[in-house]
Amino acid sequence: MARKATEHPDYHFIKVVMTNGTEYQTRSTYGKEGDTLNLDIDPNTHPAWTGGTQQLLDRGGRVSRFNSRFGGLGLGGKK
Repeated sequence: MARKATEHPDYHFIKVVMTNGTEYQTRSTYGKEGDTLNLDIDPNTHPAWTGGTQQLLDRGGRVSRFNSRFGGLGLGGKK
């Protein structure tokens, strides 16, 4: 079965600007040819990539309640 030309997304070159101002060209379906994508979060700054620490917010005691109920189930964890 042949595909229609309209079934494929428009795949073109865009410019990506990182949070530190670094720019690079990539192909994407974002926007149109030549558009610029300015990132608010990128691998240079986000804790998921940089290994930064994250704080858990204990709203309504949920984290404390979870830890008191299930804290002892971990393998080799705190007892």
